[in-house]
Amino acid sequence: MQVTETLNEGLKRSYTITVPAADLDAKVQEKLIEVQPEIEMKGFRKGKVPMAMLKKQFGPRILGDAMQDAIDGAMKDHFEKTGDRPALQPDVKMVGGEEWKEGQDVVVEMTYEALPEIPELDTSSVTLERLVVKADDSAVEEALKNLASSAQTFADRKKGSKAKDGDQIVIDFKGSVDGEVFEGGTAEDYPLVLGSGSFIPGFEDQLTGAKEGDDVEVKVTFPENYGASHLAGKEALFECKVKAVKAPAEAELNDELAKKYGAEDLEALKTQISGRLEAEYAGASRAVMKRALLDQLDGMVSFDLPPSLVEAEAGQIAHQLYHEEHPDDHDHNHGAIEPTDEHKALAVRRVRLGLLLAEIGRKADVQVSDQEMTQAVLNQARQYPGQERAFFEFVQKNPQMQQQLRAPLFEDKVVDHIVSGATVTEKNVTKEELQTAIDALDEL
Repeated sequence: MQVTETLNEGLKRSYTITVPAADLDAKVQEKLIEVQPEIEMKGFRKGKVPMAMLKKQFGPRILGDAMQDAIDGAMKDHFEKTGDRPALQPDVKMVGGEEWKEGQDVVVEMTYEALPEIPELDTSSVTLERLVVKADDSAVEEALKNLASSAQTFADRKKGSKAKDGDQIVIDFKGSVDGEVFEGGTAEDYPLVLGSGSFIPGFEDQLTGAKEGDDVEVKVTFPENYGASHLAGKEALFECKVKAVKAPAEAELNDELAKKYGAEDLEALKTQISGRLEAEYAGASRAVMKRALLDQLDGMVSFDLPPSLVEAEAGQIAHQLYHEEHPDDHDHNHGAIEPTDEHKALAVRRVRLGLLLAEIGRKADVQVSDQEMTQAVLNQARQYPGQERAFFEFVQKNPQMQQQLRAPLFEDKVVDHIVSGATVTEKNVTKEELQTAIDALDEL
């Protein structure tokens, strides 16, 4: 077998791999001898089928396997000898293609972009600032009030009272378009909070001022982008019967409220809230510090980047931003999205930092444990209620999905590794100052 270099330019590499016909024939013969004892054929005892007949019946398939094994082996040996690591799966093409005939040498062309040599980096010179926010009494009280607000109840207003924003009205309604009642447009004893925006625009406004016992005709137009296409843009009439008007009443801040949220009493609930707030502050602070770390690392190294990785990343960024700007476009029939210079610059940064963190993690032997992966899959599976098992099976059979879940875990562990050896000072700030720092982070 012979491997000949045909291109070595920057990170681009190209080689021809030649597998002599004699080597292939020997490999086929070896495989036939290996399977001969298990083969049965009409007219012959098991294991006694002549080699010529075996080759005639199984030779073409075994020849294909032998060719693949030989090429895979040559590629593996090449990467072990050169130390090259391809940025993406190498492009392998057979020279001659359909014109190749059995008995000829097999020649393939292998092309790839090698990962660059990453320069050594002394991460102990990194200096970082960790923003620290304490959960003070005012923050805890604010969170308590929010809990009380979400746990609010409604009490009947005095008979004859007019409904206003924030009130809950209980209604029966029947909706029709062009005089025809439509599916899903009818309900009884429906509790609707005025001003919640939970119904079609204009619906709740027309019920403001209604009293218990009133019959109200609500006329609205379904939005053009309404989910049910047969109703989109149509004018509708809802016949509503107001059965009750209720005023909101926030829950009291007491032990009973605490028990609703799983705490023994109000003081225990305050302790829980304080811990949750500080955990949220710590997460936000980590995001700020991580950005500062990445900014420093980005300015500490420079090396060539595989163009294919940068191009793929720029395309992914452009595609992601397109869908963020067009949230109603759920399919992928929008045609090609050309990355801008800004997308390409961001892609360069991402690829450079990704390769650098990967190399630091490799040299530090950073590993993502099976337990950490399982937890990541569990967290992701919660987004699919009732289909958790199916999601687990999908991940188990999908190496690409496994990599998507593993990559951010690995990156965070590498970041923690760097931070552990860096000089980190703490700075006490208010939650408003922390929020300002979070808001200042550009999307990466």
